[in-house]
Amino acid sequence: MILSEEEKERYSRHIRIENFGEKGQLKLKNGRVLVIGAGGLGCPVIQYLVAAGVGRIGIVDGDTVSLSNLQRQILYTENEIGQSKVEIAASKMEDLNKFVDIKTYNEFLTSESADTIFPNYDLVVGCTDSYGTRYLIDKKSIEHNIPFIHGAIFEFEGQLSVFNYKGSPSYADIFGSQPAELSAPGGVVGAIPGIIGSLMAMEAIKILTDRGTVLSNKLFLYNGLKNTFTHINI
Repeated sequence: MILSEEEKERYSRHIRIENFGEKGQLKLKNGRVLVIGAGGLGCPVIQYLVAAGVGRIGIVDGDTVSLSNLQRQILYTENEIGQSKVEIAASKMEDLNKFVDIKTYNEFLTSESADTIFPNYDLVVGCTDSYGTRYLIDKKSIEHNIPFIHGAIFEFEGQLSVFNYKGSPSYADIFGSQPAELSAPGGVVGAIPGIIGSLMAMEAIKILTDRGTVLSNKLFLYNGLKNTFTHINI
């Protein structure tokens, strides 16, 4: 597989990076990333990975756009309320980058669907606020031997880590038994998922290109009110 002249121009700012070049871009082109959730975290993850030229992006979400989503879910507009998130996201991302293969799964993740979908991807990015889905992603990423990039947001704060990567701990190892689901979604400032989602996309790029230090064995915490970044060894 090679890069076309059009791709070389499109990704020229990547290719100019020392020790990245066309080789790094080809690794992205050969990469396959599954994104679970097309909401606040999923929007920036999907946009940046598609723009970066990851070869295949799978998007799993059975939800539709609601008015309350628009404060932070920057892929969607008022005119799209009531429509499928994955279908809107796929349409817009195909317009953004024709070189990326977008796969849509207009459903909520189940154990059965995970066993069908996960083998087609190199890593999974969990962009969900459901505890049940997080623990399911964790379990299935172990079974199918792919890394799990986790992110979570609440009010002015966010967290990020990479689990099941080259022998690193799992989500369940760190957070213990699955808690009960929240009775209602928590509040969050709209910019917080943009910050955490962008960092999640960066972790995916690092894993696919084998560059830098992956955020495994650490829990990254961001406090927006204090603008502080904290790493906890795990």
